[in-house]
Amino acid sequence: MSPDSVIEQEKIVKECESLMKQLYTECFENAPNFGVREECFKNSLTTSIKKYLYRSPDDNPTLEEAQKFLKSIQLDDLFLALACANGNERAWWEFDQQHRSYLERVSRHLASSDLNAQEVVDLVYVELYGTRVVEGERVSKFATYSGKGSIRGWLRTVIWHSLVDLHRASHDSVSLDEMTENVGEGHAHSNFAEMDLGGEDQMMDQVTKDRYRNATVSAIQSAFTELDSHEKLLLLYYHVENLKLREIARLVEVPTSPLRAWFQRKSAAREKNPRSKIHESTIMRWLEKTYKKVLKSFQEELNSKHNLKGEEIDICIELATQDLANPNLYQNLATN
Repeated sequence: MSPDSVIEQEKIVKECESLMKQLYTECFENAPNFGVREECFKNSLTTSIKKYLYRSPDDNPTLEEAQKFLKSIQLDDLFLALACANGNERAWWEFDQQHRSYLERVSRHLASSDLNAQEVVDLVYVELYGTRVVEGERVSKFATYSGKGSIRGWLRTVIWHSLVDLHRASHDSVSLDEMTENVGEGHAHSNFAEMDLGGEDQMMDQVTKDRYRNATVSAIQSAFTELDSHEKLLLLYYHVENLKLREIARLVEVPTSPLRAWFQRKSAAREKNPRSKIHESTIMRWLEKTYKKVLKSFQEELNSKHNLKGEEIDICIELATQDLANPNLYQNLATN
């Protein structure tokens, strides 16, 4: 792109700022609890302007055309998607209420069986919440939604792509650290895989691994002892009993479940309908919170008890991702 084209783009964006601010104000008034910042909203609209109004070097839209484009954006859908991408609890609740049944209906229509349909729903939720961590930030599929077209039309495309991926995927078991790099429920462990240790060119030799192995295992076990009982039970369900997200969600809905009180929402809607469904997105969020707690305790233990610093802790984190693949690591959670 020529320097003149870049300057023209920036000029159009600058002239649209007042309209963007007005649109943000309208969205915020409609959904003040979504926690979407004005800068985040404007960045999304700016990206869409550059993507859709400047498809070729010859494109030179007027201010009026740019403003018309912005007004055509599905603003409420975009605001919801941005909030979900940021992990806002209220937004995810709204998404479940508004679009969950549609997602299930389309999945059943496109999939070859009810079983495959449910697998697609699971896969879509994992993708929407985010399976990768880039530069310390969780990457949600919602971040790709531009508001150009309804969110349901976009969801249908996401469902179709997930169905294709499901058919291509192998059913062989993979380790949890591999799952953090691919589609799968292992997204919750991506917090342990945030740091790039250099890949194969900097692989540790066996001597180095042995040096830090004991400290790693000790620190993980110590971190587990600091978890609350419901957090331990969640990890046991997921790792030792190998329950799927949807299976844990169904267990939570049982009135006698020890996890019931922990997952009970405090919103007015939940209080009015205490038997409303728990969705996979809720389980994913609490898994991620539990792993963040483990990671924090893990790092503090390595620093305070084992006197490890910086790169040494990074080495232990890499070893921890390998240990997480072993279900035996979680067996003692039941007795802690």
